[in-house]
Amino acid sequence: MHARDLGLGALLGILGALTGASPIRDTSVRAAGQPAIEAQAAFLKRNCLGCHSQPQKQRGTVPVAFDTLDLSQVSADAKTWEGVVRKMRAGLMPPAGMPRPDRGSHDAFVTWLEGELDRSARLNPNPGRTEPLHRLNRTEYQNAVRDLLDLRIDVGALLPADDASYGFDNIAGVLKLSPTLMERYLAAAQKISRAAVGTAPPFPAVDYFRVADDLAQDDRLPGQLFGTRGGTTIHYTFPMDAYYTIRVELARDLNEQVPIYAEPQQLEVSIDGERVQLFTLPGVAGPAPAPAQEPGSDNADDAPAGPKADSGPPPAAAQRGGSGPAVRPPAGRGGGGRGNRQGQELRNRADREWEVRVPVKAGARDVQVAFVKQTSALPETVRLPFLRPYPAGVNIAEQRTGAYLRSVEIAGPYDPTGAEQSPSRDRIFVCRPERAPGARPATALAGRAAAQSRGGAASIDANDASCARTIFRALARRAYRRPVVDADIQPMLTFYQEGRQDGGFDAGIERGLRRLLVSPEFLLRIESDLPGTAAGRPYRISDVDLASRLSFFLWSSIPDEELLKLAEQKRLGEAAVLEQQVGRMIGDPRFAAFIERFAGQWLFLDNLAATIPVQQSFPDFDDTLRQAFRRETELFFESVIREDRSALDLLRADYTFVNERLARHYGIANVKGSRFRRVELGPDSSRGGLLGQGSILTVTSYPDRTSPVVRGKWILENLLGVPPPAPPPNIPELKPPTFAAPVLSMRERIAQHRKSPTCASCHNMMDPLGLALENFDGIGRWRALDESGAPIDAAGVMPDGTRFDGPAGLKRALLGSDRFVTTLTEKLMTFALGRGVEYYDAPAIRAIVRESAGTEYRLSSLIRGVVQSAPFRSRRASGG
Repeated sequence: MHARDLGLGALLGILGALTGASPIRDTSVRAAGQPAIEAQAAFLKRNCLGCHSQPQKQRGTVPVAFDTLDLSQVSADAKTWEGVVRKMRAGLMPPAGMPRPDRGSHDAFVTWLEGELDRSARLNPNPGRTEPLHRLNRTEYQNAVRDLLDLRIDVGALLPADDASYGFDNIAGVLKLSPTLMERYLAAAQKISRAAVGTAPPFPAVDYFRVADDLAQDDRLPGQLFGTRGGTTIHYTFPMDAYYTIRVELARDLNEQVPIYAEPQQLEVSIDGERVQLFTLPGVAGPAPAPAQEPGSDNADDAPAGPKADSGPPPAAAQRGGSGPAVRPPAGRGGGGRGNRQGQELRNRADREWEVRVPVKAGARDVQVAFVKQTSALPETVRLPFLRPYPAGVNIAEQRTGAYLRSVEIAGPYDPTGAEQSPSRDRIFVCRPERAPGARPATALAGRAAAQSRGGAASIDANDASCARTIFRALARRAYRRPVVDADIQPMLTFYQEGRQDGGFDAGIERGLRRLLVSPEFLLRIESDLPGTAAGRPYRISDVDLASRLSFFLWSSIPDEELLKLAEQKRLGEAAVLEQQVGRMIGDPRFAAFIERFAGQWLFLDNLAATIPVQQSFPDFDDTLRQAFRRETELFFESVIREDRSALDLLRADYTFVNERLARHYGIANVKGSRFRRVELGPDSSRGGLLGQGSILTVTSYPDRTSPVVRGKWILENLLGVPPPAPPPNIPELKPPTFAAPVLSMRERIAQHRKSPTCASCHNMMDPLGLALENFDGIGRWRALDESGAPIDAAGVMPDGTRFDGPAGLKRALLGSDRFVTTLTEKLMTFALGRGVEYYDAPAIRAIVRESAGTEYRLSSLIRGVVQSAPFRSRRASGG
């Protein structure tokens, strides 16, 4: 061992002692031996220096010159050489059209470069430096509240969307904390703490839920009760035992008219599967039949005991299904026909008073609003040309076979009686202060009266304070993700005392909880340098910090009790323990957050919500298909992880997940119903893997057509990890086809962008990749002919010269490159660390890929490799 190796080992041993963990060691000692630098220099001169020379760099022709670099000191220019490795592995150097070396010498040079860079990284490890302050993004904040308080609340309306960088919205460098955002956190903390403790708000809240206009509601939707169709499911947290009102509104047509249907339309409101009201819209043939009497309608005067409808006088008894027709049709024209203006106006007001007042116990419940499905044997309308449900308008016939739901409003609480028991209260109140039976005040007014009248207040106050301290200590330990001391809970106790004086013990706890939810220790992930660490030197992070990194990586939330205990015992850093915890966390339901957030951002699934294909070009596209696209990709990505499959199956899998709507879009037979199920694809199917899924193909298209450029750019960025440079300004878009000019194929139309040498350098990389997917139209349907009516030419050439034809050939070419697994690992590392991957992270990423090769690149092994890597478990001190 060299002397400098011995010095580094001693230094790292000291650092390990300071951190209480193992030092960073070079675990892969390479046999000494100097490579034939002359042979590598000859390769460089023969293939690279003709362009990458100092004169060419000074002219601005190339960004870097190699003739000034010393191959005997590769580590001195590691950033430059890592860029060379990336370009050569992706086949981008030499560029297309230039003479290329033979594959053997090409691979030998890249392998030698990687070996030199990896050896230098082992001798001088650089795990990088994460930001010392990392704010929780909106998803992490919501999940943290859920796991801390057992309270499911949607913070989407309380907090603004987060900025994104490097493709993800959890990057610390862009998650700032402005005064305006802090005000939003204060408002959110107030609402959350009241809902968790069950404190009555100063006035009833009104929550509005809108159903997408183009969501098909003619059949049962996923998660809805059997025997229903359409509607929506709202996972709603009722903060207190009280009365709440649920108001519904029907969808209108393009002229804001309630459409006319031949048969009565019955809309059911249920809570946790129990019906609380049934509204009826009559058909044009006559009055609707009176529904059966609702269960529990005689208990309206009882205390809130569950989801039962208020049986007091309804706003409109006829409309609420009590007896008689929902709306009395006027005489003439068949009762409310289009020609009867008075009947149509009355019909437009049919749902004006569709509101039910119902007592509900505190807690999270499922509020379902759906139509009663009458029969599946209804005759089809005269014309039903499209799958998208088009409402009636000028010269447009109504294509919805029944009434649709537009919105739901939930308001309350009214006449609250407190919240004696709820999941969040059970989580918060780990103790109750000792006092005489019946002494607990139910309201703020009673609390003040009790405080003024009782004797022995000092002893009761002491009991209250002791219990409050216990409650806040337990909450702070989970919220702050570390052991806490008295100084940590003192701010909460101060707020508790203020609240208790105004409204009793529960009000004090609510006020202290509000303070905790806006504490920097909760809102920010704080990583401080280890005391005594030399500037710029690496050190192992503590087990407590490791627990937070792990939980926010895999769960987008705070550590659970098991992780915290292992961290406090300083056992989490042990390789075997860490491996076991990763497996446990992948199997936990909370891992769904990783599926949604990582896959949603890496694969651009989050862009689906804002994707609106032009109706004239894609008349069948609707929100039902949009939701199915996303669900397919999420289920597929999850299956690769949970079934411990190879990451290469993301490209080559012979199965997917579809429901009836999606199967019909893909042309897959014998799939019925809204439930997603796994289907095996034939050997000749083009749907296998991500590149055949509608979600990817739709978000990489324009609203009115495909875009080989966008699709090619997406492949370069997300699958090969070599994004093209930004286009020059004022580049014109493709001209739309006109009647005067002949219709050109997409290949012919984009050829004009390659006429300019400036554009050709990038388009030669992107266009062939995107054109390989041209058989898929703008929403992922398979086609054989292009816009000109000619057969589609999907042949192309990879940047390294590999030829392919169509989606199947492109997938084989991508699988033949080692860039896909490397790029996926880089994306996982970025998401795990909350920072961009830098050149000094490349050796760690190569080590993960090499290690996972023994498991056929299983996606779960890549995740485990990221967790066990130096960048994830270590950090560089500031300075230096």
